[in-house]
Amino acid sequence: MKAVVIKEFGPPEGMEVVELPDPVPGAGQALVAVEATGVAGADVLIRSGALAAYGFRPGHIPGGEIAGTVTAVGPGADPAWVGRRVWAATGTGGGYAEQVTVPVTALHHLPDGLDAVDAVALGGAGVVAHFGLRHARFAPGESVLVRGAAGSLGIMTVQLAARQGASAVAVTTSSRERGERLRGLGATHVLDRDGGGDPDAPGTYDVIIDVVAGPGLPAFLARLNPNGRMVMVGTVAGPPPADFGMELLTAFQRSLSFATFSAATAPENERREVTDAQLAAASRGELAAVVHGVLPLERAVEAHRAMDAGGVFGRIVLTGAKG
Repeated sequence: MKAVVIKEFGPPEGMEVVELPDPVPGAGQALVAVEATGVAGADVLIRSGALAAYGFRPGHIPGGEIAGTVTAVGPGADPAWVGRRVWAATGTGGGYAEQVTVPVTALHHLPDGLDAVDAVALGGAGVVAHFGLRHARFAPGESVLVRGAAGSLGIMTVQLAARQGASAVAVTTSSRERGERLRGLGATHVLDRDGGGDPDAPGTYDVIIDVVAGPGLPAFLARLNPNGRMVMVGTVAGPPPADFGMELLTAFQRSLSFATFSAATAPENERREVTDAQLAAASRGELAAVVHGVLPLERAVEAHRAMDAGGVFGRIVLTGAKG
């Protein structure tokens, strides 16, 4: 089978398409013929070498979520999965391949009316958005700012906050065109990357979901209401400054809160319920899967170049065996 591996960490050109032996499902596993793989910000961080401290080594296959058809199962796995269309999370890698083995416990049935490309545009992002808002203790009637809203995670957060009754959903983004598209998904105010540009937007917010992090994060802590909560769900611009906590201490009497969130900490049964519910909602047209572009697996380098350039709105999807 074909797969994309990271031969050298750094620029996208360090990735290469290689031929690997077809995988064989082990006990409790399923073999999936991959139709679509989402290109996520985490893939870019891993490929760049920014996460080398977490043990990633040359030869790593990127890709954290796939959709396709189960073609075989291993010992102890329910054979009824064979032939079913599924979405699955593959963890920190493995998805940039024509075939992938995953535990059957990771499989989610794709409902009729939802194709593989749309499934990977919302599956993993939707889970993080859902639990990120919950981690922030968001309640209907509160105002929300999504910092870095043009990616799949930000887009899903905008949609969920609007659906759950936010009084205002402000977004930061890099262009007017992106802002108008986000308005169509539920945003009520569009700000520039520094948080300005809309004189009618709230000055402060009850909840900020931050996908960006980086050196600009501390300034947004000042945009929280008293008892406001910021949750960092991504680090697209790298980690925040080491002393960013001083902003919280300076505003001590406003009782501000800061937290990080990873979906790995959400209970597995709840993650499954949320994923299934969101895939079903998307099949009914209640949630939008925003796809920036679709490329064959062999053009993964091109996909990562686009991600590095910063012009992606939604998710780039790589198509595999049947895409």
